Amino acid sequence: MPGGRVLKGRVLSFNGDPSLEGPQAVSFWERGAVTIEDGTISAVGNDRSVPESVSVTDYGDRLICAGFVDGHVHYPQINIVASYGKQLLDWLTTYTFPEEIRFSDPEIAREAAKFFLNELSKNGFTTAAVYCSSHPVSVDAFFTEASVRNLRMIAGKVMMDRNAPEELLDTAQSSYDQSKALIDKWHRKGRNLYAITPRFAPTSSPEQLELAGALFKESEGVYVQSHVSENLDEITWVRDLFPGATSYLDVYSKMGLLGPCSLYGHGIHLSDKEIAMAAETGTGIVHCPTSNLFIGSGLFQYQKLREAGVLLALGTDVGGGSSLSPFATMKAAYEISQLQGISLSPETLFYAASLGGAITLNLGDRIGRVSAGYEADLTVIDLESTPLIRNRMKTAETLRDQLFTQIILADDRAIRATYASGELIYDRGA
Repeated sequence: MPGGRVLKGRVLSFNGDPSLEGPQAVSFWERGAVTIEDGTISAVGNDRSVPESVSVTDYGDRLICAGFVDGHVHYPQINIVASYGKQLLDWLTTYTFPEEIRFSDPEIAREAAKFFLNELSKNGFTTAAVYCSSHPVSVDAFFTEASVRNLRMIAGKVMMDRNAPEELLDTAQSSYDQSKALIDKWHRKGRNLYAITPRFAPTSSPEQLELAGALFKESEGVYVQSHVSENLDEITWVRDLFPGATSYLDVYSKMGLLGPCSLYGHGIHLSDKEIAMAAETGTGIVHCPTSNLFIGSGLFQYQKLREAGVLLALGTDVGGGSSLSPFATMKAAYEISQLQGISLSPETLFYAASLGGAITLNLGDRIGRVSAGYEADLTVIDLESTPLIRNRMKTAETLRDQLFTQIILADDRAIRATYASGELIYDRGA
């Protein structure tokens, strides 16, 4: 936009992890202004007079913060969210696999990608690490729709050559070839980033994982995403399938699939050795709290992994996860830690859902902060979005209390607007 754009309101940003660095990790302007030029934040500070040539949007008492980051989500499962019952392995065979078979149809994939991304934007997310189906057309559909919105997205074709319905299976070689072609087509095109995506170790042969590791090594700047240690029966299954590995995470380690730009969902039942392995290699673990509760997988040890130096993000994990709301995700993370005698602060949770997630996704130098030089991915939160919240906010005198109120009580009605690269992509008031 010629002359740039300024957003006014209360402005919140993080410079680091509040649980480790204290108050100096938090920047807050009661009356703030965010200046955007060419899709990038050029200035942040106190509200001030603005030249006539600049377009100004004044959000009043609403809170402007960095767009939320979803570290683990399955877009083909958007149609089966809230499907009743079952634990992980039964849930996959009963709901996930039959639904993903449908994504060989480009039109079904396109409509699901469109709906999913609209819902993601409606919930204030501007970046996500996304699983497509095993069909290349599902990746094309997703990145096409993400490009229309100019979102910073990571995604990839699921690789699976065993222990799944025939209609979903590829082979070790075809998964390599298809993934390589998709990398050439989509990686770093616009704001798109590609993730090599073995679903999880039980649905990939050793040969497929070896080729995934080779592709990871030879492809500059790509990601790896998969699942690890979500369910106790799953862990037993992996032990039987990979007797040469010392642990579930070691399966991926032996295949060259750990390191920066590697993201593993769940990690509920990691051993101390696996936690140390993740920390030493810079491998990210994504906490998916609503999914862990919904499918009955277990209680993630957030504090233990963080103190061990593991990079952590939050993920909605829809459709095993029960909500695309960042507030529901933060609330569930808070409650899981409460069950373990640990209270995560509101600042820690908002950090994990923004800058902490961006750092884990190896994007902390460009998203996750409201700061000059960062991409202008922003979310505007209505802090009084419902009568109950409005009533509670009358006695919420501190920023901490106001943030906690949102975590516990808010939903998508609290998202007033979402900006991607400085452009408005969702406006609740429209």
